[in-house]
Amino acid sequence: MIKPELLAPAGDMERLKMSVLYGADAVYLAGTSFGMRSFAGNFSPEELPQAVRFAHDHGVKVHVTVNTMPRGNELAGLPAHLEQLNEVGVDALIVADLGVFRMAEKYAPRCERHMSTQVSIANANCATAWYELGAKRVVLARELSLEEIAAIRMNTPKELEIETFAHGAMCVSYSGRCLLSNYMTGRDSNRGACAQPCRYQYALMEEKRPGEYFPVFEDEKGTYIMNSRDMCMIDHIDDLMRVGVDCIKIEGRAKSAYYAAIVTGAYRHVIDDVAAGRPIDPVWRDEVEHVSHRHYSTGFFYGEPGQYFANSRYIRDWQVCAIVTECEENGMATLSLRNKFAVGDLLEVVGPDLRPFELTVPMMTDMEGNALEQPRTPQMLFRMQLPKAVPPMSILRHSVELSAKDR
Repeated sequence: MIKPELLAPAGDMERLKMSVLYGADAVYLAGTSFGMRSFAGNFSPEELPQAVRFAHDHGVKVHVTVNTMPRGNELAGLPAHLEQLNEVGVDALIVADLGVFRMAEKYAPRCERHMSTQVSIANANCATAWYELGAKRVVLARELSLEEIAAIRMNTPKELEIETFAHGAMCVSYSGRCLLSNYMTGRDSNRGACAQPCRYQYALMEEKRPGEYFPVFEDEKGTYIMNSRDMCMIDHIDDLMRVGVDCIKIEGRAKSAYYAAIVTGAYRHVIDDVAAGRPIDPVWRDEVEHVSHRHYSTGFFYGEPGQYFANSRYIRDWQVCAIVTECEENGMATLSLRNKFAVGDLLEVVGPDLRPFELTVPMMTDMEGNALEQPRTPQMLFRMQLPKAVPPMSILRHSVELSAKDR
């Protein structure tokens, strides 16, 4: 079994730094156009070189999404965008359109070309055809089982890399190709602007009774008939390695920096343990429960994942209190406030390659040395004594019920 690359999301510079420092082998991001997450922060032409430089300085590759389905009048700006990606040292481009694929070959010859899951590659012949056209990697359709992935691996050139999503949001469409948002809201899901109408609560209206709505019930709470579960394969990394996957991908460019850090760190430790033949520390499995998520499933890897009909809410049980900006050898840390907490509160600390541990908050000080029982101003810097030294970008969090209530 090969040890797969861990590919983590980077919606903006903060999320990129979190993914890199918490253990990603590669990150994927987008410029301000031609990417499938237009509501992520994304990277301006000025920020892209900084992002690539930071990642490469830490030995991490950068993949850039150019995976929208562009209209003809949008193509004029693509050559300059591709040339910049080529010049700043981007390692790979994730593309979905054949015309863009050909343009990438011409304008970004130093970048590998990876075929997006939007292409819906579901068999070995299709994967091989893309390889013969020049693709280095294929991101398989999300609807495949482990057995189907194994068959693709066995029947494609060994030089072709295979990538699959292993964690994050799924949707009711086929590999992300959906027109529901376009039809209902005018926001094009195939150009990164999906309004997620599959998460709405729907009712039935009879043709001759306009304005009279009949609820659709799964139980007394109603139903969300198209609401998909989130994918989580952290318990099955050994199976993904067994079928020959070269890259395990975490969904979430539009999610928080905290999500990028925690999920990346959890998968990093589990992949390393499985590859080394070590028992998996259950604390890392528990970490994926510490981020905002919908009810988990294993996607299509072992059969139909099923929908979650009760509601479309996220499970949110933890909140970030502060981020460590620097820490001395004796554990005296400088932190940046994110959400209020106070002396005596019970927090958890987790960081890059740092096993979570609990902390009862001691008296703190502001940056002038004045005693501080409760920092209150967002982003303010303050000082706290930690039980031990921790890496920069470590996170202090506490348990709190933030989940939306059922209607």
